[in-house]
Amino acid sequence: MKFHITYEFAPGDRDEIQAQFKETGGLPGEGVTMLGRYHAVEGLTGFILVESDDAIAIGKWMQEWTHLISFEVVPVVDDSGITDVIG
Repeated sequence: MKFHITYEFAPGDRDEIQAQFKETGGLPGEGVTMLGRYHAVEGLTGFILVESDDAIAIGKWMQEWTHLISFEVVPVVDDSGITDVIG
């Protein structure tokens, strides 16, 4: 299943977040495949598209950042999936 993850953080946390990102790369752990990560040019918001069958793995990845960043995780489907939903 694919998930659209939006993120947002406060300007005051920028330097700490950038340092952690440079150190770790912000990559997900086992069980989560990142399909793309996109950042707004102002640098405080963005979104990540991932694929996983393991919500716990997504949660563990988010836990590495939730002391600094707010996330919203939404399951998404493609055209084929929405066709199944609407019949």
